[in-house]
Amino acid sequence: MSTQAAEFTPGGQNHMNSTPDRTAWLKGGGALCLNPPTPPRGAPWRLVLLGAPGVGKGSQADLLCERLGACHLSTGDVFRAARRSPTGERSPAMQAAFECMHRGELVPDGTVVSLVAERKACLHCAGGFVLDGFPRTVAQAEALEIMLEDQGVGLDAVFDYQLPLEEIVERLAGRRICPVCKAIYHLTGHPPRAEGICDLCGGPLVQRDDDRLEAVYTRMEAYTATIEPLLAFYKQRRQLVVVPAHGTPQEVYERAWARAAVLRPGLAPAITPWPGPGGKP
Repeated sequence: MSTQAAEFTPGGQNHMNSTPDRTAWLKGGGALCLNPPTPPRGAPWRLVLLGAPGVGKGSQADLLCERLGACHLSTGDVFRAARRSPTGERSPAMQAAFECMHRGELVPDGTVVSLVAERKACLHCAGGFVLDGFPRTVAQAEALEIMLEDQGVGLDAVFDYQLPLEEIVERLAGRRICPVCKAIYHLTGHPPRAEGICDLCGGPLVQRDDDRLEAVYTRMEAYTATIEPLLAFYKQRRQLVVVPAHGTPQEVYERAWARAAVLRPGLAPAITPWPGPGGKP
């Protein structure tokens, strides 16, 4: 673990153990984590992350998990695990999700809820959790409430990362991927040294189909239609924290906790600015 990560942990904690392996989350059923997270000195944090594609939600999930000592519970990782698992090793919900993805269909609410329900013990993880990709609809949010109640825990906050549509479009449409080594670039934000060529392996860079301009607008229309009722759901419960996602990952991280503290005084963890290399700010 880097010095930076250790400096940012809440309450002066130092989570120096290696990253939790999340076996229980990825496999479900009776699977157990081989390297569970170290329980924090204080109460564990339980958060839900919302945000449109391209707002940097993945980077924030990494920061939160690293600095709070929580597990990253991503439904996207479960879907990818379903693709990789042999047919005989998939649970009924994983098999149903795999078949939907294989046909190019969206995985329906009931199947997604079943996938999370198979892993609901992870909601009581001693290290807390950062839930990413679930819920996406009010029906899923209601199901999550029931699962949390069953585990005897509750949510601390729901962070909704937001950016103007034009900035999201620019971020996604400018993204390029190396199909060989999976490195990610951006035409303006992180361009390769040689145009169209991966710095790491020399492979040709490509644009994913769902990052093309027309596809980005279609994705955003679908996202907006489903997210508004979900935001209202969590706003009514005084759990919603709206976070403008412009700036560096660190600036977004600090902004999220500052806004959380306004909503619910005393909620945010202690945040100590990293002194930088050599102890210099």
